[in-house]
Amino acid sequence: MFHQVEPFTLFTDFDIHLFREGKHFNLYEKMGSHKVQKEGRSGVYFSVWAPNAKEVSVIGNFNGWDSQAHQLLWRWDGSGIWEGFIEGLDWGDIYKYGIKTYSGHYLEKGDPYALQWENSTNAGSIVNTTYYEWDDKNWMANRYQKNSLDAPMSVYEVHLASWMRGVDDPNKFFTYREIADRLVPYVKEMNFTHVEFMPVMEYPYDPSWGYQITGFFAASSRFGGPQDLMYLIEELHKNGIGVILDWVPSHFPGDANGLHFFDGSFLYEHEDPRKGFHPDWKSHIFNYGRNEVKSFLISNACFWLDRYHADGLRVDAVRSMLELDYSRAEGEWEPNIYGDNRNLEAIDFIKEMNTIVYREYPDIQTIAEDSSDFPKVTKPIYDGGLGFGMKWMMGWMHDTLKYFKEDPIARKYHHHKLTFSTMYMLNENFMLPLSHDEVVHGKSSLIFKMPGDEWQKHANLRAMYTYMYAHPGNKLLFMGGEFGQTHEWNFSQSLDWHLLQYPIHKGLQDFVKKLNLIFKEEKALFENNFNHYGFEWIEANDEDNSIYVFLRKGKSEEDVLMTVLNLTPRTFDYKIGIEEGTKWKVILNSDAEKFGGSGIEAEIKWYEETDWNNKPNSMIITLPPLSGLILKQTGKKLLKKTDVEKFKKNK
Repeated sequence: MFHQVEPFTLFTDFDIHLFREGKHFNLYEKMGSHKVQKEGRSGVYFSVWAPNAKEVSVIGNFNGWDSQAHQLLWRWDGSGIWEGFIEGLDWGDIYKYGIKTYSGHYLEKGDPYALQWENSTNAGSIVNTTYYEWDDKNWMANRYQKNSLDAPMSVYEVHLASWMRGVDDPNKFFTYREIADRLVPYVKEMNFTHVEFMPVMEYPYDPSWGYQITGFFAASSRFGGPQDLMYLIEELHKNGIGVILDWVPSHFPGDANGLHFFDGSFLYEHEDPRKGFHPDWKSHIFNYGRNEVKSFLISNACFWLDRYHADGLRVDAVRSMLELDYSRAEGEWEPNIYGDNRNLEAIDFIKEMNTIVYREYPDIQTIAEDSSDFPKVTKPIYDGGLGFGMKWMMGWMHDTLKYFKEDPIARKYHHHKLTFSTMYMLNENFMLPLSHDEVVHGKSSLIFKMPGDEWQKHANLRAMYTYMYAHPGNKLLFMGGEFGQTHEWNFSQSLDWHLLQYPIHKGLQDFVKKLNLIFKEEKALFENNFNHYGFEWIEANDEDNSIYVFLRKGKSEEDVLMTVLNLTPRTFDYKIGIEEGTKWKVILNSDAEKFGGSGIEAEIKWYEETDWNNKPNSMIITLPPLSGLILKQTGKKLLKKTDVEKFKKNK
């Protein structure tokens, strides 16, 4: 026997007002399906925004998917919301919305606010809850220290479906809890400060890697339920590791169960394909000028920060949002009212999103994946900025990879690819990314971007990582890069973990572990990441030798590190200018035997009172081949000239 749909609401008049004004930022508390009590009777309340529908019904496993059984009630206030209470339903019931349009079409849609979706082609929504007894109070109370711009942030980017799979059944996904058992101790051992999960929101198509989302409020059921993902995040937090989630407000797929043409109209997307359709991704673009859509998206951002305790959001494809002509030829886009290519509605949305999430969660970070030259992406909104906390430094990434692909003999002709980034590195708060995008679609793995034989490839990669970690900005490394994954990343299979049985790959992994530790411990590498006090070139113009020398400085005068890069296979003694009276100690040599290097010692042979590199004193140091060195300033005692002569004679 079917229970009838009964009048019920969670909305107040003020809720409706905020929703229609684009100012309701916790819609997930009202929209969707919620287990409630009505007059002492248990059931589920449903609400959905479908203003252009003729009829909306709840269909599911409880009524034989009959669109006539449970028709929702149209709110009287013109909000476009359909709602109602059905007695007897419970968590775990599967449902969709049956929508009859005014044009006579019948659509079956998943719930845009559902907390869980079926992991099947049926793609039904599941009545669920995000209730969880969190045990990460200590992390949440102190995470502002870990997420601050003057704290080290070394991010391990993870695709949950392909990080690791079972040996017995390589096609089977690990659950969130099984991943937690393996990922948490690994990330902790590797000394990463954060993980970044490629989208964990529900998506129908595995080859999209999660970026074509249908269930924006649902943790992907491939790996378990909402509480299972919460457990994974909680375990990371309990071990001192932050969690950044990829968030995709830039587009959504044309999936029949998703947001596209939701109520028989262009509801969430622009009707005009020049603004509403992505030619590259064959997906649809949100209508950022529609208030109800803004409420949906900003509520979604807040949802993951609120209910899942995320520590940050990496916002995908920001450039595609900012530019009306993104990936479009002349005539395929329409300029704004000022005659240029800025998407004014998207810009206003981004500003408001950042304003709200930082107001509600001031100890998180939003990170723009943005390849544009749009100004002030990470500057405050009051200063004309977009308000992001950080931005991916795509120029650094492209220049660095192009340089290291070169044969060492030709690097002198490309020398300034590694210096150019320091001309603009303070324009934004940058994160240096070596992400999944660089190891797919024929681009090869990081290790195979490097020239030479196996030894040279690993030496080059270790040197590149040294440059990356010493360069101003926070760091992001895609999974597998830490041990020299040889195959291109394949979303459908596990990483090549078997490579760790080979010493050269294990050595690279140990090297990245050491780099992460130095990055966390040495204040010179992070305290002044985003101001000019933190960086100084010592030698930027030695093209003939392909050598670079620079300093990183912390807030204390005592916190000074020197990085020396020798990017040719030569070994030789090299003279470097230093401040008067300073002494130095090598704390990292990428050529050390334990890391897979040749084992040549980076020996400081002597100090001199002679000026060099515009410094009053100098030192001579042995540079191993294809190496990156990090030295720490240890004191203010300089050898006398007579001692130098004795030292040289003894050598």
